[in-house]
Amino acid sequence: MYAAPGFQCLLGSRVYLPEDWANDPERRKQNHIPEEVQFRTKPQIALEQIDRALGNGIAVAAWTCDEFYGRSSEFLDGLEQRKQIFVAEVPVSFHGWVRKPRVLRQGPKSGRGRRKKYPRLARKIPPSEVRNLVRYSPAFRDRSWQRYRIKDTTKGPQVWEVKWSVFWRKSGGGLPTRRQCLIVACNVLTGEEKYFVSNRVPGERGVTLRWLLRVAFGRWPVEQCFQQAKTELGMDHYQVRGWRCLHRHFYLTQLSYVFCARVRLEYDAQESAGSVAVEDVPVSGHRSRLTMEQVRGAINAWLEAATMTPKDRKKRYEDELKAIHYHQNRNHSASQSHTRTKIDVFEFDVEKIKSCIPASP
Repeated sequence: MYAAPGFQCLLGSRVYLPEDWANDPERRKQNHIPEEVQFRTKPQIALEQIDRALGNGIAVAAWTCDEFYGRSSEFLDGLEQRKQIFVAEVPVSFHGWVRKPRVLRQGPKSGRGRRKKYPRLARKIPPSEVRNLVRYSPAFRDRSWQRYRIKDTTKGPQVWEVKWSVFWRKSGGGLPTRRQCLIVACNVLTGEEKYFVSNRVPGERGVTLRWLLRVAFGRWPVEQCFQQAKTELGMDHYQVRGWRCLHRHFYLTQLSYVFCARVRLEYDAQESAGSVAVEDVPVSGHRSRLTMEQVRGAINAWLEAATMTPKDRKKRYEDELKAIHYHQNRNHSASQSHTRTKIDVFEFDVEKIKSCIPASP
């Protein structure tokens, strides 16, 4: 899924084929699974989709993912090999070092005994779980928490306390990776903790901690995108089991989402300019962004009005615009109310802490 300020869409999809299905000729035949489709783990599928996106010219500033993919050394190593920037959420049991262990590239040429494998760690310095590093390592223990306003949601601002340290991730081969960073974030209100690993370090190559946090917490549009595709565009409304049929349904849903997202973006651009108009029905004044539900409703109204008389068409447009503006105003009022309530809960001035929210153009 691709997310940029003001625009999100689904880049592609691939049905996960369980291993027992992949090895069952009868099931494959019944569901018309092509012979070239073999079992792939979800991280392997994700890397294949990334290769496809990059091959089609998609420019990406950074990749982010949840714990499922973050715990996979194969996936993170794959992003490194592709020279891609990532900020991945990892589980508390993720392993690494906050002090770079020494790696031996070769050993003595003579000697007796069983031959050792190289490269290898110089000493038996096992990697530690990130939760233990944060709790006991001086790299974290001696640092103070920094508060950041991570993002503003419909239910008010989210504030997290953050610490970070240089980190060497344990690669798939058991050796330390190149210099990276480990971030721990704690929700001020709920106490929830999250751990993130990135192959970029704040202060290097123009990278800032705020930018890394923005990427790390940038999965909300992804979850919202899937929810909208399912509830508004029928992504999960299918009654087929065939391999090709499933993919055709998903592709049609994704194309519909891109179309709606493009309409939404163009409407926002006109709204920012001061006014929008649907044929001869002018609308002016600033309102909150259209939801995907409102975009879908407007497109349905346009299709319904295609065969109407000009008078009935205008009436249909006016009714739809009134409904949209009513819900926009209601959503805006609800969001402001939630924000005021949330801010009252904090024991500090939210407006005065560091913010990860990008400035409006």
